[in-house]
Amino acid sequence: MSLYGRMVAAGEWRDYGISPLKDAAVFSIFRRTAEHPIYRIEKRPKLSTKQGLYAIIGMDGRILKRGHDLKTVLRVLERKMIRLVD
Repeated sequence: MSLYGRMVAAGEWRDYGISPLKDAAVFSIFRRTAEHPIYRIEKRPKLSTKQGLYAIIGMDGRILKRGHDLKTVLRVLERKMIRLVD
């Protein structure tokens, strides 16, 4: 939630949605309320012994990062917050 708060303060993200599914929990991040999520953070317990419990999925469906530790996985989104300033 700390990362989400910083991105909202920066004006990048506006809304979120939480979906508790049968086999996963999904936290979706939206740039605007009435559009598709730009990122989905998924927690899938069945993958905890394989690829990792957490995954960041982009708008196009690509898995940006997967891992066992949420803090490590979220670093992908923090890098996207860094911009070049002229």
